Amino acid sequence: MAYDAEDTRRRIFAAASAEFADHGLAGARVDRIATAARANKQAIYLYFGCKERLFAAVLRAKLEELCGTVSIDPDAVAESVGRIFDWYQDHPELIRLLLWDSLEVCDDPDNERERRDAFRGNVRQLAGTDPAAPPDTGRVRAAQDLLFTLMGLIAWNFAVPRMCRMVLDEESEEAALARRRRTVIETARTLAAQHLHSGLTR
Repeated sequence: MAYDAEDTRRRIFAAASAEFADHGLAGARVDRIATAARANKQAIYLYFGCKERLFAAVLRAKLEELCGTVSIDPDAVAESVGRIFDWYQDHPELIRLLLWDSLEVCDDPDNERERRDAFRGNVRQLAGTDPAAPPDTGRVRAAQDLLFTLMGLIAWNFAVPRMCRMVLDEESEEAALARRRRTVIETARTLAAQHLHSGLTR
C-alpha cells in the first residue's frame, strides 16, 4: 500500500488535538501523539516543525472549524448563539485548548495577527458592515464588545461545568447546560438589541 501523506497528517492532527486538550502544551508528549496517530515522530517534525507549531496549528484549525460551521447572523444573533453553544457542547476540546493557550503559550505576533484578522471578519459580519467600506467606529466597536461578551457567555459554561451544576443546583451537568443554553440565548437577544442599537447612535 502506498504511503498516504495526507492521511498521516490527519491522524497526527486528530491525535494531537486530543493530547493537547488533555495535557496542554507543556504536558503533551510527541511520542504519545505518534503512537496514537500510528505515525513516527519524524513525520510529526517533518509536517509541523515542532510541538509548539503543532499546538498552534491545532488551535487555529479548531477555531477555523468553528467559524466555518457556525457564524453570528446580525439579524438572528440569539439563534446563532444557540448553534455556537451546541457546537461547543459537541467539541469540548476547544475550550480546553483555549485555556491551555492562555496559560502556557507566549505571545506570537504572527499567530496573533492571523487570529486578529479572523476576528475582524467576525466583527464586520456582526456589525453588518461592508468589509471594503471605511469602518463605522461606533457600530464596529459595539460589535467588538458584543462578540467578546457573547464568547464569554457561551464558553464559561464549558470551562467550569461542575461549578455551573452547583450554582444552578442541578442534579447533572447535562441539566445545567440545558438550562444555561436557554438563558444564554435570551441574554444574547437582549444584549444584541442593546449593543448594536447603541453602536448606531454613537
